[in-house]
Amino acid sequence: MLTLRVDADTVSRTRLSPSPASESMAWLKLAAASGRHPVFGDPGPLARASLAHPDVALLADLLPRNGDTYTPDLLTPQPGTGTQRRDLIDEQIAQIEAVAQDDLEEQLFTYTRTHWSRPLRATTIRIAESGRLQRRLANGLARFWRDSLSDGWPELRSILDQDIAHRATAMATHGVGRTLGALHPDIAWTGDAISIAKSWDGEIDATGRDLVFAPSVLGRPGVIIQVDTPGQLVLYYPAQRIGTSRDRRSGNLAEVVGNARAVLLADLETARSTKELATRSGYAPGTISYHLGALHRAGLVTKVRAGRYVLYQRTAQAAGMLDEAGG
Repeated sequence: MLTLRVDADTVSRTRLSPSPASESMAWLKLAAASGRHPVFGDPGPLARASLAHPDVALLADLLPRNGDTYTPDLLTPQPGTGTQRRDLIDEQIAQIEAVAQDDLEEQLFTYTRTHWSRPLRATTIRIAESGRLQRRLANGLARFWRDSLSDGWPELRSILDQDIAHRATAMATHGVGRTLGALHPDIAWTGDAISIAKSWDGEIDATGRDLVFAPSVLGRPGVIIQVDTPGQLVLYYPAQRIGTSRDRRSGNLAEVVGNARAVLLADLETARSTKELATRSGYAPGTISYHLGALHRAGLVTKVRAGRYVLYQRTAQAAGMLDEAGG
């Protein structure tokens, strides 16, 4: 049993927030392991194609595998308060780039050695020791987010926001303690502490610290506690509604994530140029070019030059995905 010792200050600073970085890491782990989400299925070709980028591959190499569970906390910074101009994901990317070298080395060199059954790659160690790893990891997260999750984040965010709204109402009605104790069967509120059912015993002093409860859609169904980065205390729990009939009808997250790309694929039965697609869809040419690049890397569109223009057309694989989504 793990115990988080809290005080009134902790309770007053407890908040609920989604964590796009954590959702990205969960989706990246599935893509790298050729795994499937129990509700949303296969991460899809866009996520797998993103792994070809060296910074995304470097990020994926720092995720647990072969039964290990430890993920360096620096990859999932505590979500901000939302008062900044930037989006949550931009704030978290900036936090990764700003991680102190001592904290990075402690998590990568000490904690992975303790919790992993495999050693860090020599290349990763060299990059970490050079002080360049923070920027590479931040760039890897930004690239994976753009390639596989950004276009559909509003769909996922709506599920997370509904959970947060439900919990906020419960807090207003029943109080903080009762609401926290109802987040998950493995979480209990004792009055001066939060207990979490774990296979190991421990106590963490959370007095006077910010405590963020983050609902998760793509992560594991259990409860995860994040305490290794100084000043960042996050507890992840499964959001409600995951696995409802509405979610199961989506079948594959590729059918939910990527509205703009789905529009383009549906219009690419006939070969078209970027300019023509922009006119027909209403998206800016730059947006069209970005999405076509991602679709091409994933093998979902082909491109051929015809005079002054490059013409794009969907592949048989993309046509099959559209047929499956329509069914």
